[in-house]
Amino acid sequence: MQTIGLIGGMSWESTAEYYRLLNELTRERLGGLHSAPCVLYSVDFARIERLQAAGRWDEAGELLADAAVAVQAAGADMVLLCTNTMHKVADRVAAAVRIPLVHLADTTADAVRARGLRRVGLLGTAFTMEQDFYRDRLASHGLQVLVPGAEGRRRVHEVIYDELCLGVVREESRRDYQAVIADLVTAGAEAVVLGCTEIELLIGADDSPVPVFPTTFLHAEAAVTRALETSGHRS
Repeated sequence: MQTIGLIGGMSWESTAEYYRLLNELTRERLGGLHSAPCVLYSVDFARIERLQAAGRWDEAGELLADAAVAVQAAGADMVLLCTNTMHKVADRVAAAVRIPLVHLADTTADAVRARGLRRVGLLGTAFTMEQDFYRDRLASHGLQVLVPGAEGRRRVHEVIYDELCLGVVREESRRDYQAVIADLVTAGAEAVVLGCTEIELLIGADDSPVPVFPTTFLHAEAAVTRALETSGHRS
C-alpha cells in the first residue's frame, strides 16, 4: 500500500478524524491488523488563521508548500491538504512537489455526480462559501452551487472557528445548521456539501432532509482507494 501524506492541523480536531478514517477504511478493505501507512505534518493553526484573516494567502501557501515538501521527503506517495479552506492555495502546494495532490473538491464532486445529483448547497468557512476557488472547482465538474444567505454564512463560519475547531459541539449550533440546510433545500439544493472538515463533527446524514456529502470522509476514502490501487491492490 502506498504511503499517504497529510498536511493537517487546520484544525487538529478534523485531522484526528482523517487519521481515524484512513486506518478504519484500510482495515475494512484489507482486514486483520492492517492500517494505513501515512506521514503527517501538522501546522500551528493559529498562525494560518492569522494569515487567512489578513488576506495573506501567498504566505500561507508558502508555509503549506514547505509542509508538502517535508511530507514528500518523509516518503509520502501522495499528499492530502486536510482543509477545504486552504485549497485556495492548492495549486501552490501541488507545484512544490513531485507527488500528486489529491484535491478535496474533486473527490467531493465525483461523489456527488456518482449519485446523479447536480445542484448542491455548500457549507464551509466564509472564505469557502464566498470566494470563487472552491465553488468554481465544484462547478467545473458540472455542479450548480448554492450558498446560504449572509446571516446563514455568518453563523456557519462562527460555529466552525469559535466551537468546532476548539472541539466544542453544541446542540444549539446543530439546530442552527439544520435551519441553514432547510433554507438551502427550499432554494433548490438536492444535496449539501459539508465543505469544511470540522462540520462532520456536528452534522451527519440524519440532520438533513437531503443527502449530505462529508468531505473529510470522501477525501480519506479517495486516498485509501488510490493508495491500494496504485500499489496493485483492488478493494
